[in-house]
Amino acid sequence: MTTETRPPTAGAVRDFAMRFTSTPRGARLARRLTSHRLHEWGHPYDGSVNESMTLITAELAANAVRHGHVPGRDFALRLLAAATFVRVEVTDTRTECRPSPDRPRRPARDEESGRGLYLVAELADRWGVVPRTGAPGKSVWAELDVTIV
Repeated sequence: MTTETRPPTAGAVRDFAMRFTSTPRGARLARRLTSHRLHEWGHPYDGSVNESMTLITAELAANAVRHGHVPGRDFALRLLAAATFVRVEVTDTRTECRPSPDRPRRPARDEESGRGLYLVAELADRWGVVPRTGAPGKSVWAELDVTIV
């Protein structure tokens, strides 16, 4: 995991942000809108960028709902695209449940959970967690290196 990153908007040519209810339905909608938006931005549904970033978003949104949920608070999704990278940020309002700075361990085959951040670490070129700016909480982000055609 990396904690250093370029500023979130450096080089971004596309930007999408939305808040979602901190429920499984909100997480599903975040995943679907990510896939749809990437398709509109030139990364087709069946392309590796869309498939990888959609899975990363699904895992981060599910974690925000499961581990970052505060009653009455939403989670936020931000999707950025540039000529050289695509970035997703999922922000929740819970400060005490931060992912470990260590690389996630590979879960045992019989474990029922614990694969989310492992998948993010395997798929993303960079990922990390930073404190939420201006309010309590955190943002977990992930980036893929790409070229927009």
